[in-house]
This record gives sequence, structure tokens and C-alpha cells, in this order.
Amino acid sequence: MPNVNSAASAAGPAGFNALGAAEAEAELLACCASRAFARAVAARRPYPDLAGLTAAAGAAVRDLAWPDVQEALAAHPRIGEPPREGGRAAPPSPARIGEPPRDGGRAARETSWSRQEQSGVDTAGRTVLDGLAEGNRAYEERFGHVYLVCATGMTAEEMLSRLRERLRNDDATERDVVRAELARITCLRVAKLLGDAP
Repeated sequence: MPNVNSAASAAGPAGFNALGAAEAEAELLACCASRAFARAVAARRPYPDLAGLTAAAGAAVRDLAWPDVQEALAAHPRIGEPPREGGRAAPPSPARIGEPPRDGGRAARETSWSRQEQSGVDTAGRTVLDGLAEGNRAYEERFGHVYLVCATGMTAEEMLSRLRERLRNDDATERDVVRAELARITCLRVAKLLGDAP
């Protein structure tokens, strides 16, 4: 299976449109780990440009059934914790020595993106990190899933403040917030997939 990250990056939407359905779905899973999302977005190809693809990706996330959102959430590490090999995100498929991973590097790419997105915690002090750990536990106990926020460009203090605010949401409100955050993350990752974002 070719590594679409280099193919799609070089050719943009045209490279993505040219992939087979299974390859396109596999690459979209690095952007949002819901199989229903990947099927829906891949099936709507071709996309004329990145804007069309990101609009479709955002709409597909907002249209997901809640179990599909939960599937996507399971791939995200807790805020303030590094992505773990074999942790929440699916590990890469084994490959023979000298061959690229069978997932085309999707798991490694997703881990790298998570680290970039959460880079605001890299300089956080112990008090803030402890607050995030405590907040993550309270959030998961309250809502039954990982706290998800589009952390790109946020400080650890901002992530913690937002977490504490969201703990006051009722279930329906929080599900709406989660969908919006997941859509934002997904759109940013689609741009990264096509090489149009740092």
C-alpha cells in the first residue's frame, strides 16, 4: 500500500482523489478514527480542493452517531499525557523487516499530530499537569469518555480552564461541544494529511 502522506502531499486533493477506496479510508482514519467517518468522506470523492474536502470532513463528523464519535474518541490520548504505543490509539500493523508499516504510517502520523496539537503542555508546571490529570479523571467519570479539546495553539492553563468549565455541562451540551471539537481537530488533520498545514 503506498504511503498517501507523501502521495497526497505532493498531489494535494488530486492525489487523495486518485486513491482506491480502502486506501483513502485508511488515511482518513488518521484524521478521525471513526470508520463511519472514513467511509462517508471517501465515498464522496472527488473533491475539487482542500476547502471542499475539509467542509465534507467537518460535516461528516457532525453527522456521526454517538457510538461512532466514541470510536473516534478512543483514539485520542488524554490531554497532558503523551500518546502511548499500544495505548488508546491503534498500534501500527506489523510489517516485515525493511517494509513500511502496513497501515502506511497512519498510527505514527496520528501520534505525531497528537503531540504537536498538545505541545502547550510541554512547558506546564507540576500544578497545572496535576490539575489536568485530576480533571481528566473527573471528566471521564462524569461523561464516560476522554476529554477532547482542539488544543492547537492553546496553553496548558487554557486547556485546564476549558476542562473545568465543561465539567459543568449537561450530557447533551457536552456531546455538542465534543462534536464541534472533534470536527475542528479533524479539519486541521485533513489539511496536514494533504500537506497544506504545518
